[in-house]
Amino acid sequence: MEVYEGMVVGENARGQDIAVNVCKKKHLTNVRAARGDMEIRLTPPRQMSLDEAVEYLADDELLEVTPESFRIRKRILDTEERGKQTKKVKEAMGEE
Repeated sequence: MEVYEGMVVGENARGQDIAVNVCKKKHLTNVRAARGDMEIRLTPPRQMSLDEAVEYLADDELLEVTPESFRIRKRILDTEERGKQTKKVKEAMGEE
């Protein structure tokens, strides 16, 4: 599966987005700390139907549908550009 900037790859307990690089490997610098990291278990990905995915979308997200799969992604792919747009919206709301 191809991963690209702006693609939604997980959930956050809080309402805000977190920009992460899922392709970047964590460097293990301390042998004692490395053992603790091995015991972290990831929850399996949630399998959604097309209808569930459409209902799950936030206002700033889109659903990419291909013949083989569908993916949730941000409307604006670039992280910095999304931040600028969010800032503009907040400033506009404060001025009114």
